[in-house]
Amino acid sequence: MRAFLSRYASLWAFLLVLLLWEIAARAFQLPVYVLPAPSAIASAARELGVARWLEHLLATLEVAISGYLVAIAIALPLAVGITKSPLLSRTLLPWLVVIQSTPIVAIAPIIVVTLGAGTLPRVVITTLIAFFPIVISTATGLASVPAELIELSRTLRAPRIREYTQIRVPYAVPYIFSSLKVAITLSVIGAVVAEFVAAEKGLGYLILFATSSFKVPVAFASLAILVSCSLALYGLIVGVHKRFFSWSA
Repeated sequence: MRAFLSRYASLWAFLLVLLLWEIAARAFQLPVYVLPAPSAIASAARELGVARWLEHLLATLEVAISGYLVAIAIALPLAVGITKSPLLSRTLLPWLVVIQSTPIVAIAPIIVVTLGAGTLPRVVITTLIAFFPIVISTATGLASVPAELIELSRTLRAPRIREYTQIRVPYAVPYIFSSLKVAITLSVIGAVVAEFVAAEKGLGYLILFATSSFKVPVAFASLAILVSCSLALYGLIVGVHKRFFSWSA
């Protein structure tokens, strides 16, 4: 019994928080537009209907996953280039830090004005938020190879491509997957930020619309779905890591 309770400790803690939340909301008779009870949130979620939820969820997932894949496609070659060329590293790293330090919420409207109100600006915003940790962590992993191995490889006159594919990349796999786990949650955040600025559907848009019309339970239900979505995507990356690179997990 103790082992069962210990194994699902986080689930019990979550259920306990929900129970205390429900009791507090009922005991203090909190207005639903201030802090709705979990039962009120569930009721609002049912009223909206499965089809509407799916429509908004798929719109958010489309932007989050597209931005995530574009971030990977840009970040991995960039990390290799930074590792290979000190000049490229000195040139690009300050710009990467500047991009990462710039509040995306501040430049998001500019991106929308420049690229229009379609899916493209939302994907760009998501990519900007997600790609930085992949670049930095992958470059760190590629550079973490012991110098003796690199010297041995060059003594044996191994081509540079083999140095990367057989020595540097395997060393970098744990770093790459660590960054991919962080980036997938950032992608969901990026999609929501983009939907706050310009969107006609999506969970971020639904949160904005619900709060502006005082439908706070719907906003809480959207938030719960977003968190569940982030956890599922994170679990998917963890599963891929364990399935295909179990030696580094």
